[in-house]
Amino acid sequence: MLPTSTDVLVVGAGPTGLATALTLARRGIDVTVLDQQAEPATTSRAAVVHAYTLEVLDRIGAAAPLVAQGVRSPRFTVRDRDRLLLSVPFHELPSRFPYALLVSQAVTETVLTERLTDLGVRVRRPCRLTGLEVTADGVLAQIDGEAPLRARYVVGADGLHSTVRQAAGIGFNGLSDAESFVLADVRVDSALPTEEVALFLARSGPLVWAPLPDGVVRLVAAVETAPAEPDVEYLQRLLDERGPARRPDRVTEVLWGSRFRVHHRIADTFRAGPVLLAGDAGHVHSPAGGQGMNLGICDAVALGTAVADVLDGGPESLLDDYTARQRPMAEDVLSFAAGLTRLAAVPPARRPARDVLLRLLGALPPARRKVALRLSGLSHRERTPS
Repeated sequence: MLPTSTDVLVVGAGPTGLATALTLARRGIDVTVLDQQAEPATTSRAAVVHAYTLEVLDRIGAAAPLVAQGVRSPRFTVRDRDRLLLSVPFHELPSRFPYALLVSQAVTETVLTERLTDLGVRVRRPCRLTGLEVTADGVLAQIDGEAPLRARYVVGADGLHSTVRQAAGIGFNGLSDAESFVLADVRVDSALPTEEVALFLARSGPLVWAPLPDGVVRLVAAVETAPAEPDVEYLQRLLDERGPARRPDRVTEVLWGSRFRVHHRIADTFRAGPVLLAGDAGHVHSPAGGQGMNLGICDAVALGTAVADVLDGGPESLLDDYTARQRPMAEDVLSFAAGLTRLAAVPPARRPARDVLLRLLGALPPARRKVALRLSGLSHRERTPS
């Protein structure tokens, strides 16, 4: 079969791939999106979109429709059972979006897909990339069962086991041990605020409690061995061990549950000639702080903008600028997420000191502001051009 052609091939149709494609399409770039899944996912891990990510999404016309479908959270709290250790306010953030938006990743993907479809770009499914060959004018992509595809650039947004990254020979290094997590969307009788994300620090590990629209609560917990399909009894035990004690939560229904393992790894580079990486293809880490999808979307818009500028006549060095800017951000997020996870795992003898430290941070407005800027992603704003 004779090759077809496109300006940019994006592999992967999660939030990162979709945001990359949308950024390019809005600039009039011919973009093709492939995904090996036959249908979009209807369940998801990520459940929070932070303020800086909303600013980035606003540049590509996706913030307003997403905000309309989410819960605006004005604060993030850290708790040890019934004790409030730290309250991080978002309502004072220097942003047009002074909150964390609680919304399922599936909704985020739907919004991005709809905007992409409006521009005439549809995701090709199921399409499996089997190989890449760098040529004099770009890349020749081999696609299982279809004609090869020539592209000036290829973007790997295909996750932890990225075919693009492996085909480009880019190293992916970090800790060899993976953390095990359980995740579930539940209905629960609870006295906790319905618009507030809470991180519970417990001896057995952290538990994230995040309210979503329609009375749903997302639970994420680090556990030693997670069941494939967590049930009411299992999740109730987690809440009894780690959640509120005086007015305990009661799980009444499990809407969806799963397990996953997370490595802490980062790609050696985000660029190898005409091959570029974004999102989980370039960096993976603990879900603590809800940073993963957010960083991936920020990668996507930065990368899409850089590629579009080059195709419009800008210097190739803009692509080196992308990796030079985004990779340190990824290292910073990996360190931050790992630190949040370690907070929950301190030995019992050190927990009183940890709790005192968090309370001191909560009592100091400059410290609260610094944590809010870090969680919201706004501390990275100056590293990414508008």
